[in-house]
Amino acid sequence: MSPANIFTLQLVLGYVAWLLCYRAYLWPRLKTMDPVDAHRAIATLHSFRFFGLVFVIPGVVGSHLPGSFAGLAAYADLATGVLAILALLAVRLRPLFWLFVVAFNVVGIADLLVDYYHAVHAHLPDVAGELGAAYVIPVIYVPLLMITHVAAFYLLARPPARQPAVQAARAAAA
Repeated sequence: MSPANIFTLQLVLGYVAWLLCYRAYLWPRLKTMDPVDAHRAIATLHSFRFFGLVFVIPGVVGSHLPGSFAGLAAYADLATGVLAILALLAVRLRPLFWLFVVAFNVVGIADLLVDYYHAVHAHLPDVAGELGAAYVIPVIYVPLLMITHVAAFYLLARPPARQPAVQAARAAAA
């Protein structure tokens, strides 16, 4: 099997494995949590996106990693991570918290979609070995990031009346 096919297969299986895990363990918990707590959990995961800067560190990645992919992926990940950290820091200022939650999710999902576009056009699967130690990011970490962005948008769009478990928990605590 070619390296490009292995990389693509691993990426697809990363999505399958995370979707199974997410459906069984993460989603049941997130959908019953208070909305602020659910978005704090998602922001905490995304606050580690500063790690994407490895795409621009020579020696960690190969010298033939397409520049059209590496730079944008690295710095958009950093921006997403900083916005997620700002959301976590602003949790007590709810309007600011929600602004940063929306911002890191919009920037983050746009980053991932643009990265996929650039990866395809730069033929990244053909040179996936150039990812070096960062190879794990697109095949293990990115699927979870994408899934949690989609979940965050769903939770943001969900009307409060459709949160019966949250309402029941709040009523019991009152």
